[in-house]
Amino acid sequence: MRYEKGRKDASRGRILEVAAERFRKNGIAASGLATIMGDAGLTNGAFYPHFQSKAALVRETVAAALEDQSDEIRQALASGGLAMAIDTYLSAAHRDNPGKGCASAALLAEIAREPPETRQLYTERLLTQVHQVSVELPPQTPDPEGVAFAIFATLIGTLQLARAVEGTELSDRILAAGKAAARALIEQS
Repeated sequence: MRYEKGRKDASRGRILEVAAERFRKNGIAASGLATIMGDAGLTNGAFYPHFQSKAALVRETVAAALEDQSDEIRQALASGGLAMAIDTYLSAAHRDNPGKGCASAALLAEIAREPPETRQLYTERLLTQVHQVSVELPPQTPDPEGVAFAIFATLIGTLQLARAVEGTELSDRILAAGKAAARALIEQS
């Protein structure tokens, strides 16, 4: 049976989209291929023409999620600078939608356990994002890359804490404290 042109690419894209959301929402280990394929509207057997393994799917999913995040950082920086990027990242909307949110905040512990190829890809994408932020810092900043790393650590840790606690009031306080800490890093640079 012949399929229309582009169907394989569309199926691959759908698998990546579903996997990205599942991984960020439920974690890599908790997201089985059967569930991902079912959510994508495909059979388990349709997985291997697209990806050699789950590790390959994870690598491509992380790469795509970090590319999307770099685009979001670029847009936030262009529209409102670092303050806008911080406010957008540490928003209640971002906190409440992990499936569509930051791959780092959702997956860092699991990425650390992935094969070296995935960790290398993550490193490259992270360095791109750090550079995006470092060039926005005040020109007198003595170590812009170091400050950018500190900002990322503050944002990611804050989001993880805000998602982990029980109760919106406490979670909102954590987000506010993280915003203040990130801004202080910029002001002190």
